[in-house]
Amino acid sequence: MKKISLALAATAVALSLTLAACTSPAPAPSGSAASSAPAMAATLRVWAGSTTPITVDFNPFHVDTALYGTYGPIYEPLFFFNQLSSDAPVPMIGQSYNYSADGKTITITIKPGLKWSDGQALTADDVAFTMGYGPNKTDKMISATATDDTTIVLKYSSPQFTAASQLLGSTMIVPRHVWSKIDNYMKETNDNPVGSGAYVVKTTSDASYTFTANPNYRDPVPITNVQFLGIDSNQSGQDLLSTGQIDWTGMFIANPDSVTGTGAIGTMNQQQDPTVMVTCADASKGCKGDQTDVAVRQALNVAIDRSQLAEKAWVNLVGKANPAFVLLPRDQKWLTDSSLAESPQTANAAQAGQILEAAGYTKDDKGFYAKNGKEISLDLFSPDGWTDYNDAAKLIAEQAGKAGIKITARTVSEAEYWTPVTDGDFQLAMYGLTQSVVADPFSNYDQYFFGKSTAKVGDAPVRGQNYSRYSNAVVNAAVEAAAATDDEATKKAEYAKIQAQIAIDLPYIPVVLNASQAFFNTKNFTGWPTDANLYADPLPYLSVAPAIVLLNLKPVQ
Repeated sequence: MKKISLALAATAVALSLTLAACTSPAPAPSGSAASSAPAMAATLRVWAGSTTPITVDFNPFHVDTALYGTYGPIYEPLFFFNQLSSDAPVPMIGQSYNYSADGKTITITIKPGLKWSDGQALTADDVAFTMGYGPNKTDKMISATATDDTTIVLKYSSPQFTAASQLLGSTMIVPRHVWSKIDNYMKETNDNPVGSGAYVVKTTSDASYTFTANPNYRDPVPITNVQFLGIDSNQSGQDLLSTGQIDWTGMFIANPDSVTGTGAIGTMNQQQDPTVMVTCADASKGCKGDQTDVAVRQALNVAIDRSQLAEKAWVNLVGKANPAFVLLPRDQKWLTDSSLAESPQTANAAQAGQILEAAGYTKDDKGFYAKNGKEISLDLFSPDGWTDYNDAAKLIAEQAGKAGIKITARTVSEAEYWTPVTDGDFQLAMYGLTQSVVADPFSNYDQYFFGKSTAKVGDAPVRGQNYSRYSNAVVNAAVEAAAATDDEATKKAEYAKIQAQIAIDLPYIPVVLNASQAFFNTKNFTGWPTDANLYADPLPYLSVAPAIVLLNLKPVQ
């Protein structure tokens, strides 16, 4: 499968499996001068996902439709937060930052002498503009001010300690001289992006697009060209990887040994991001369907057999998800109720029936639960070619049917997948959440469960990815309270409230921790992350991390 990661989660992106990184190569040395010609030349070919034909979109505000490479290689945040490490964030545009004692003021210093890819100077004014632009300006922001060419002061009405990874690591900095002239940032496809990253767009077509080294980048760029190829399915991607026609993919392969056996391809599988059934949950926001009844969601949660899903759809390459949406064992200290450490692994049709019957449903003569003469009937869809998701959806439909819950599983093209998910025109969808980039689940709760940032059906969320349209007063208050403190005990108490409520409401029904498999060409390129040197996650669809990987690679001569 393929996931789009934003700057959230927001993109954030996820994790630290208690794996400590060794000393990593510096991804972005602090030199301020523009680089000379790259020291080496090569073209790295990357699977750009299964959206074919490719629609050109390099808008960093388009969370789910921006093309691979938008986040990091073209547009950069201030700092890189490594989801596989507890190390301090790596400077990118930024050089240092500090919080005031009350957490309401953040002072940021950026590197001097930076340039945009069009040659214009990148200064603190661009950063201040970005922080106050579009969805980046929250109702908590008071001001974003450039006090000189390299210093920015952000002021908020409440403490922002918990939001550091999002504000500083997931906000893509954009040039003021370009975006101040754009009236509607959401309608902009940004075909010729001007960024600060190591790459600029060279060519685009409906089948591929190519980046080339940014001549104004602050450091040498060892991989001169990166070509992104649209491929229609996991199987096609596997075939091209096996035959040496692509060099880097992030996808599910049931038998990885078939690809890595020759020694030319390396792999890494970090089980981190929750695969879920996202439900359009809130009828008051326009969601339609039986899934808007919490009893139906609760019954479905216990009707599925996750151990069978793990075996048959993912050949046991996945981990166990949990309804608290924490990454275990990394986030163990934030889990206050041990009963929420793991979602049910086997199906319990009797319990599903009890839940539904208590809510007024009865079985009809066909063996399906119904209320007022109307059977529960749910539509579950996934993108065609995401074979793990497609197989899982079919199994879920079969398992739910045994518990008297009718589900129709279907596939759509990837191009047809994102619009209904984003706009809320769906009942159930197989979906991948992005795990938090630091050992704290705050971004999960803020991005996916915070009701004040979602929207009615027909509109995309104001920010984040609360596609469930979920809103709960207890959860909303707890998210805001957690954001306003740096006290661990206080945060833990607020997280306990969130976890208890979302485990009941289940707007996102956990399935597994996805098999986040990356595959990469070690014969022609060196410098990939290893278990001994986890300097970045090698999944090409993530936000920011791919840029760090690219700067660490070298072509084999």
